[in-house]
Amino acid sequence: MSKSYIHIDYFSDILCIWAYIAQVRIDELTSQYSDQIKFNQHFIPVFGSTEKRITSHWKDKGGFDGYHQHVMGICSKFDHIEVHPGIWLENIPKSSASCHHFLTSVQLLEKKNHISCVPNLECKGRTLFEEAIWQARLHFFRDLQDISDLDVQMKIAQDMDLPVDEIIHQMRSGEAMAAMCGDLELRDEYRIAGSPTYVLNEGRQKLYGNVGYKIISANIREILDNPSNQASWC
Repeated sequence: MSKSYIHIDYFSDILCIWAYIAQVRIDELTSQYSDQIKFNQHFIPVFGSTEKRITSHWKDKGGFDGYHQHVMGICSKFDHIEVHPGIWLENIPKSSASCHHFLTSVQLLEKKNHISCVPNLECKGRTLFEEAIWQARLHFFRDLQDISDLDVQMKIAQDMDLPVDEIIHQMRSGEAMAAMCGDLELRDEYRIAGSPTYVLNEGRQKLYGNVGYKIISANIREILDNPSNQASWC
């Protein structure tokens, strides 16, 4: 009999600062509920065009300079992350979508069993695919790399000993693009507002934004304590 897990659909943009901050919570949840939950990663292009996103949302607040200061202010409150002082001022990615394309291709390799899906202790319990996501975020936020650049993406793959030729083939063939479109359809189905968003209990529970570990854990605990999906009085 196959193991039954609580599936958590996790929607994020690779350039989202709150998703970068949230990784430590995901790692802890995975460790705490290792044999009870599974995260299903989905990518949504909040920063599909970084130029349009920043100039429209931060037009009257300093543009890229204002957003840079905003991000640095957020990061000053969290000592578990590293952020380059030039973030959003230098080497700015054109789009998060191209990196999502790359990561979705890695995800497909995992689904096809072409790379291991086993949690790796050297990656803090992450799978190779999950580690690729983390490395992409580190390359941007910590190392100020333009992760929308294909060369940067392939360097991440090479450093992780991932099969580069297979990754590129899936990107060229349209297979990875089709999977990305599937994520967008699921985003619309669940009416996802932004990044990051946790969806539990087949869409009945949604947690959006900078949600604390204890709140996420409490929602998981509630489902575990009510496996029949019956409504709880609380």
